[in-house]
Amino acid sequence: MIGLSASMVSTVLLIGSGLFILLVASAGDWLFLSSEPFEAGFLDRLNDVFFAKPNVENGLTGLFPAIVGTLSLVMVMTLFVAPLGVATAIYLSEYARDTWYTKLIRISITNLAGVPAIIYGIFGLGFFVYGLGGQVDALFYADRLPSPTFGTPGLLWAALTLALVNLPVVIVAVTEGLDAVPNDLREASIALGATKSETVFKAVMPAALPSVFSGLILATARAAGEVSPLLLVGAVKFSPSLPLSSRAPFIEFEQKFMHLGFQLFDAVLFARLPPGGLGWVACIALILVLLIGVLNVTAVSLRAAVLKRQTVENPF
Repeated sequence: MIGLSASMVSTVLLIGSGLFILLVASAGDWLFLSSEPFEAGFLDRLNDVFFAKPNVENGLTGLFPAIVGTLSLVMVMTLFVAPLGVATAIYLSEYARDTWYTKLIRISITNLAGVPAIIYGIFGLGFFVYGLGGQVDALFYADRLPSPTFGTPGLLWAALTLALVNLPVVIVAVTEGLDAVPNDLREASIALGATKSETVFKAVMPAALPSVFSGLILATARAAGEVSPLLLVGAVKFSPSLPLSSRAPFIEFEQKFMHLGFQLFDAVLFARLPPGGLGWVACIALILVLLIGVLNVTAVSLRAAVLKRQTVENPF
């Protein structure tokens, strides 16, 4: 079994490395050698990759707004999915009784992790956009009707939809981490006079922090690369402005946004690419992979820093 597992891991690594090398080679060949669809010079071409204005003829646009939109979406989604997922996992693992109802909830959460993301997109469109958004407009923006403010797809509803997509992943990861903590730790804490809450948050949770960060890392990577729900709840091909603001909370929640995954989807299916335009597709894919890698490295570094600080403060 060890040999079989090692061979499967090696096969996956080889396939992934091969695909990454292919992306790098295709994007590099397009950036350095090709003369379409942007300027011929490398620096001009690199500038156009990120900052080119929308081109009606071939449907291409610079990727900087898509990068900003992707990062904004991931950050807003994390603000929703992290506290809700961790709180749900703590309740199921530490407070809820082990009854048939609790087992049913756990099985349901695990099954929700396998539901196609487009189903969540349809739910988000109906519940968040037309339901909650319509109510928000009726209560707070009645003077702007019939032009909708929140009753239309936007960054907030996309983030909530992706939070639902990734919530089961976070709950399962954190729950498994909490269940893996030995009961001896809980019993020792209670024996020393700690309350239930003190035991959970000062003894159990620090031991389960790696699982918490693992769930958030998985959610971040999936949110950065997910496309199908965004087709319905806010992602667009062209956006006249970034979803950012100079006023708190510095994000325009009601605004539509550009997303790297959506740009890749659109470029493959709909963009009228000139000869050699597949290099542009490879460039988008490479930037998306690198962005996901940066987000994962950042999350892993944060996890390592928290664990190191925890070890220094509690060496025993």
